[in-house]
Parts: sequence; C-alpha cells; structure tokens
Amino acid sequence: MEELVGLREGSPGSPVTLQELWGPCPRVRRGIRGGLEWLRQKLFRVGEDWYFLMTLGVLMALISYAMNFAIGRVVRGSGIPELKTILSGVVLEDYLDIKNFGAKVVGLSCTLATGSTVFLGKVGPFVHLSVMIAAYLGRVRTRTIGESQNKSKQNEMLVAAAAVGVATVFAAPFSGVLFSIEVVSSHFSVWDYWRGFFAATCGAFMFRLLAVFGSEQETITSLYKTSFRVDVPFDLPEIFFFVALGAICGVLSCAYLFCQRTFLGFVKTNRFTSKLLATSKPLYAALVALVLASVTYPPGVGRFLASRLSMKEHLDSLFDNKSWALMSRNSSPPWPAEPDPQNLWFEWYHPRFTIFGTLGFFLIMKFWMLILATTIPIPAGYFMPIFIFGAAVGRLLGEALSVAFPEGIVAGGAVNPIMPGGYALAGAAAFSGAVTHTISTALLAFELTGQIVHALPVLMAVLAANAIAQSCQPSFYDGTIIVKKLPYLPWIRGRSIGSHPVTVEDFMNCTVTTLAKDTLLEEVAKVVTSTDVAEYPLVESTESQILVGIVRRAPLVQALQAEPPSWAPGQQRCLQDILAGGCPTEPVTLQLSPETSLHQTHNLFELLNLQSLFVTSRGRAVGSVSWVELKRAISSRTNPPAPK
Repeated sequence: MEELVGLREGSPGSPVTLQELWGPCPRVRRGIRGGLEWLRQKLFRVGEDWYFLMTLGVLMALISYAMNFAIGRVVRGSGIPELKTILSGVVLEDYLDIKNFGAKVVGLSCTLATGSTVFLGKVGPFVHLSVMIAAYLGRVRTRTIGESQNKSKQNEMLVAAAAVGVATVFAAPFSGVLFSIEVVSSHFSVWDYWRGFFAATCGAFMFRLLAVFGSEQETITSLYKTSFRVDVPFDLPEIFFFVALGAICGVLSCAYLFCQRTFLGFVKTNRFTSKLLATSKPLYAALVALVLASVTYPPGVGRFLASRLSMKEHLDSLFDNKSWALMSRNSSPPWPAEPDPQNLWFEWYHPRFTIFGTLGFFLIMKFWMLILATTIPIPAGYFMPIFIFGAAVGRLLGEALSVAFPEGIVAGGAVNPIMPGGYALAGAAAFSGAVTHTISTALLAFELTGQIVHALPVLMAVLAANAIAQSCQPSFYDGTIIVKKLPYLPWIRGRSIGSHPVTVEDFMNCTVTTLAKDTLLEEVAKVVTSTDVAEYPLVESTESQILVGIVRRAPLVQALQAEPPSWAPGQQRCLQDILAGGCPTEPVTLQLSPETSLHQTHNLFELLNLQSLFVTSRGRAVGSVSWVELKRAISSRTNPPAPK
C-alpha cells in the first residue's frame, strides 16, 4: 500500500504514494510537509546538535525542578508522627493527598538504593503510603455508595492502614496490628481490631506470596530464619542477663532519644543548617550522605563496621547462634573479597580489633550516624536501623558471656553452651521497643525469626527497657512531633507531680466570647469582625448566660452578609432573628465543670480526640479549655517554673 504509483496528473513534483492519492486534503498535507521540510533546512543550517543540547538543558532543568518539588512535598509530612497527629483530631493539609504518592515512592526507592551508606529503612514511609491509599479508597467508597463524609470511618481506615504498612514490611500481621495500635493510638476501639487484622493478614500474605512467585523462596517462611536450639534454648540463670540486657538497652535508648531530639532541634534552629534546609534540601542531603558514605567506605573505616552487608544480612549474621569469639580464638579467618553468604560473620572480624572491637566500634559509630541520618529530608524509616542497633548490643553481651562461660552455665547438672544469637534477638526487641515505647516488638521478633523459644527472656528484656525509657524520655515519634512543633497533647506521667488536685478552674481560659440570642446584630457584627475563633458559645440571654448551643463562624458570617442593609424604622433586629431564619446551631454535647480534674479532662480529650470544650457552672458559660491550656497545665506541673 505504500508503494510509489507515479505522479499525480498535472503535478511537477516527485512520485506520490497510494495513501496520498486517496487520502483527504492531499494538497494541504503536502503543503504542511513542505513547510516543515523548509523549516528543518533553515534551523539545522547552524548545526543540529545545538538544538539537542538545548533540549538536554531544558529537560534536566525540568527534572531538577520536579525533584525539588517532590522533595518539598515529601518533607512537609512524612511518616508516623504526622499520622499520630491526624488521629488525635488535628487536620494536616495535603498529608493524605494521593499526589504525594509518586514523590514518596521515588524518594523511598532512592533511599533504599543507598544500602548501608545511610542505613535507613522503610517502615515510616510505608505507613504513609498505606494511609494515603486508604484515604483515597475511603473517598472512592463514599462516592460509590453515595454516603456523606464520616470522620470516624476515615479514622478506622487510617488505623487499619497503619497496621498494613507495618505488616507488609515485615510480613508480620500480628505484631503489625499491635505495633500500630501502640504507636498511633492513645485509645483504641475494639471494633477496629478485626479490620486491622484482616487488612494486615492480606498484605502480609501477598508480600510473602510474591517472594514465592519470584523464585526467591520455595515456600512462605519467615524473613529471618534462625536455627536456635529448641530443647534447652537458655538456662535459668541466664534470665538475669536478659533482664540486665533490657536495662542496658533502656539506658542506651534514653541517651539516643535525648541526643537525637537535641540534635534535630539544633539543625532546625541553627542559622546555617536551617537556611540550608529551607533553600537547598538536596544539597544538605548530599552533604550528609557524603559524610556517611565516607565513613562506611568498605576499604576504609567501613571495614570495621560490616558496611558491605545489607540490612537483611546484618540481621542474619547477628542472629547466628554460634559464638564468633570462640570460633576465632584459635584461628584468624581471612577477609573475603566478597561477603560469603555462608559465613557472614567474617565481616565482623578483624585480627587486631577482634569481635568485641568491631561490635563496640559499630555501636559507637552507628549511634551518631543514625542521629545524623534522621535529619536528612528524604522518605526513610528509622525502625529497622534501631532494631539492628539493638541486635548488635545484644550480640556484644552474648559474645562476652560466651567467653566468660565457654562451656555454658551449669544449671541442675546439665551444661548448655550460650547462644549469642538469642541475646541479639532480645537486644533488638528491647532497644527498638524502648525507643518507640512499645511492647509489640517482642512479638515482631518472634514473627521475623519464626521461633518463639526465647519468648520469656525477650519479653522480660523488653519490659525492663520500656520501664526505664518511658519514665525518662518521650518516644521517638513523640519527640519528632515536639521538634516539628506539630499539635501535641503530652501524657501526664508519674504520681509525684501533684496533678490530681488540679481542677479545670485552675487553668481554664476565662475570657470566652459569648453570643446571646438577644444581642443586636450590630454588636454581633462587631464581635465577628474583632475575633477570629471558629465557633462561639450561644447563650440564652445576656443576663442569664445559660449555654444552649454553639454557632460556627462561617455560617454566621454568611447569614450576616445575606441580611438586608435596612429594615423597618424603629425595628431592632437581634441574633434570634437570624437563627430563626436558618442559621444553623449545634447542641453542646459535652461540657466541663470547673471542678473537673486535670486527669479527667486529659482522658476525655484523648479518648474523643477533642480540640476544645466549654466550661459551665450551673449552666452558665464561664470559660473554655483547649489544647493550649491543657498543655500549659501539664507542663507547669511536670516542669514547674523557678520561684522568683
């Protein structure tokens, strides 16, 4: 069909095809083609490479701008702290916008591609991705069935999405649900329990099924399989060492949380770093990555940090049940050119440093490197790094015990060698649980390894670590909320701060602006224009001040604007006329009394995700309590001001 068929009759041009003979508007198309050919000859007269070079510059500029735009969107909100703030009743703009999804995926892929350089995970970003999809699916659901927006339904989807985000990273549905409950919810509804388990189980099953389809594994198994001794995994006297390990992890977690929160605050307030983060986020990320890459360079200092191992290989090696110190006592294994999958522990050994030197050096270096990495404005998870850090702490203690008791601890006449891998498992669960203030990390350790033989010592280590960490420092996520200055309602910790006798009357806001039904419209307009509150308490009359409802600012302004500028002479219209004309009011479902205690108020705000409540005395509106007053009251009791 494309063969030349000759010249069109009366045309002096070149031969034409059959398509041109029978196609529509042949002359117009031939003229356009000729014009384009003329333009090509004129433009390329100066050299065609200049135009391609210009195109290259334009494309790279667009890519650079898109990367800056993507980074900017990602940094505005990323991870569990923002989700925790949303579930407390605060609205964060754009956090649940599906437009952030692409930027988050690309940024997380780049983060994970760096490997051990920045030593970061993906739990937090996966939770963010999960809640974005859940919010989008929730909107699709409401539009499909024609249902109105329901905030409680949205929160149910978000809680289940947090469980799915954790479960799909570790293929651990049980601990994923429990971890999401402990981290993102101060109070949890049992009605949401089965939703989270159902969604998390589906996600974890698909995650492991894909590994089977991809020929990575023969069947659905745990991510980090171990070979711990099952008959007698530990002796009774070792319980003391597991509890001591939990205490060590608790103290280290307090130091880590304090240093991380302090350094993150310093980066945000320092003149140089804050300006760099505000104007050149990619440059700051590149500088930090360069520092971390220089330290972890394998032929250099990275030789003593097992930097050639991936995060999965780190855990596989640390969970090894053999004692490296005993195996290297009479031999010096060579450092292989490439990591040996069957002997990953070679990466932790150096003839001059020994196992204890490399593990100790790893802990010291990773301590400040993890803190520095948390300041990089990229999508990244911080749970997996602290999980590995805790495993290294436990491994160090386990190796020390194996050297101190090379034949094992004698208990009841039987001698069983010490397994340092069990201490690494307990250390990972204890340190990560202390940093995040969760107990479910113990169950996560069991689901990751597929063995539960160390259930009792691991749980005791996690409890001991949490007892120390929760009494001294806020969790990693709460600390991030504080540093980012997100809306935050602190806990009332301890019994010695004298908070039980404190009542609402001691800290409420007494300067509340009320609107009475008999208030003239001129006075109502003055109140609305002179204040910017979102809602006003509606009282029965100026004299009685009996609280009868709430009037929101937006519909009240619309009603005032719709009011005609003039009415009958001598007639004075009041707020009651506008309310009768259709301006909506809301009933006061909940209210506080001046005698309500601080603890009761705090529990009510957390349980119902409230932002503010009005205070009434015998029905009369006398004040209000919001997060501002509640935080100030808790802070003044926890950290009382110095006497003048």
